[in-house]
Amino acid sequence: MLQLTLKACSSASAKSARVAPRTSNGGNRNAGTGGTSTSVITKVKPKAKRPNLYRVLILNDDYTPMEFVVHVLEKFFQKDAEAATKIMLHVHHHGIGECGVFTYEIAETKVTQVMDFARKHQHPLQCVMEKK
Repeated sequence: MLQLTLKACSSASAKSARVAPRTSNGGNRNAGTGGTSTSVITKVKPKAKRPNLYRVLILNDDYTPMEFVVHVLEKFFQKDAEAATKIMLHVHHHGIGECGVFTYEIAETKVTQVMDFARKHQHPLQCVMEKK
């Protein structure tokens, strides 16, 4: 059986403890080599990883009224009338436009809300998300 003995560091600035490995008979494992072996135990603080971000995009179609798209951008993405109109015109001219960038769960919720709202109002508006 292996026993570990903790010894406090003599230096006041050291914040960790040293460990001297011992054998089951209580002797030092490295006694035959002429020196003692010590290890330093340090606390590792786990680093939180930032969540992946996803772009929520609206796709252009020939049937959804521009006013409806502006309304969706105001209602679900908290855009003011000017910003919503600018995004809507970008979608109209380029076929696709970014509504916002969110974490996965929020992006997924926004896409679902927009799609449900469009279907409820009988519009074929498409909203998708892609990893940024």
